[in-house]
Amino acid sequence: MIDLTAGLASFLAGARIPAAVREKAKRPLIDTAGVMLSGAGSEVAPPLIRYLDAHHAMGPGIVLGTARTAPAEIAALVNGTFGHALDFDDGIVSAPVHPSSVVVAALLAGAPRLAGPALLDAYVLGVEVAVKLAVAIGIEHYHRGWHGTGTLGIFGAVAALARARRLDPLVTQTAFGLAASMASGVQRNFGTMGKPLHTGWAARNAVVAVELAAAGFSAAQDALEADSGFFAVYGNDRSDPGRVLNELGNPYAIDDPGMSLKRYACCYASHRPIEGLLALRRVLNFSEHDIESVRCVLAPGSLRALIYPRPRNGLEGKFSLEYALAAGVIDPRYSLWTFGDEAVNRPAAQALLPRITVLEDARCAVGDAHAAARGPSRRGFVEVHAVTRDGQHAMSRVDKLPGSPDQPLEWSELRAKFLDCAGAAGLDAGRAGSAFDQLAALEHCENVTSIVQLLRR
Repeated sequence: MIDLTAGLASFLAGARIPAAVREKAKRPLIDTAGVMLSGAGSEVAPPLIRYLDAHHAMGPGIVLGTARTAPAEIAALVNGTFGHALDFDDGIVSAPVHPSSVVVAALLAGAPRLAGPALLDAYVLGVEVAVKLAVAIGIEHYHRGWHGTGTLGIFGAVAALARARRLDPLVTQTAFGLAASMASGVQRNFGTMGKPLHTGWAARNAVVAVELAAAGFSAAQDALEADSGFFAVYGNDRSDPGRVLNELGNPYAIDDPGMSLKRYACCYASHRPIEGLLALRRVLNFSEHDIESVRCVLAPGSLRALIYPRPRNGLEGKFSLEYALAAGVIDPRYSLWTFGDEAVNRPAAQALLPRITVLEDARCAVGDAHAAARGPSRRGFVEVHAVTRDGQHAMSRVDKLPGSPDQPLEWSELRAKFLDCAGAAGLDAGRAGSAFDQLAALEHCENVTSIVQLLRR
């Protein structure tokens, strides 16, 4: 049996992050801070604030986008939930996991006074561990209904905190052992507030696991790889924990394949279809009154998370491909508002839903030998067909995932997204712009607390 837990702890203690990898880490870290702000203006915020009030929760942790503070683990819970609230946070093409919101929420709460370079290093390593574990456990983990952002993100957050706090490797092993008993998140809660809670819960539990381990609490030192450990319980016959240690930092996931930053605030599996629809708008120049039908064809497995053909609110709309396409028929300018309750329940949008058909077809996986092993957002290719009332027809095929390393967001797009997210939390544009600029120069920051203060109301 491999010594996976011990090997991870040793790697975290000694890893040296190349300057080029640090530089690549800035964009997704900035993006994550922005989407956390957007969560502070979302529908998950009021019940979370009521939870803080009910428990009289105050402490050193800053709750982004608000004037609140909280104990570290509660700040991690809230900020992590904010980060995934609008499904606007990043992903990675090699695994169905959104690691950044979990890792960043845990770092800001559990190690708040880091210098910029140390924060970047801890973030890189947290993402690295979450992604390499996700790849090793395999896509079947997702197919069985687990939400990898919660079940695997917790280990990335523990890894980041272990590096940030320079834990002894044996203490780190204990923290991983505790985290193995805290990993959770099921897909049945997609389209509800329970889904972003998976992210916050993972960040919160990582902070608790690290603090308990540092205080002398005990746990199994081989909880990842042992019989009845994490891989044995959450994995399957195709899981391969033996590959993790060989692949750590070789290359770093932040560098290759790189992070994908979302252009649209909905499930990533809808993004290529949206791009296809927008391409058809440019060809046919249609409006909502012109459309007879829209048909979207995707590779098998692509619709797994898109479970609401007739959404009733914004959360369900984020997991409705029918609505994502209807919204683009009405208005090509997607924004945070597009996936809110008011937008989803527009009579025009609801009237369009019966005219939109989505289906899976094996031919969309032809030419992609690894389609079955990929996450739903990037399997094969996507086709979008539109027919107008006057008989025009056009089809658009989309292969590349928007916002991915193959088609990245420009810095100007990232800044615009950050300011839009900050505006949703009620932050002043000038203050938000200053925070963005300082985050963009994070390698020169001596204490990130000064930047985080700008992200408060």
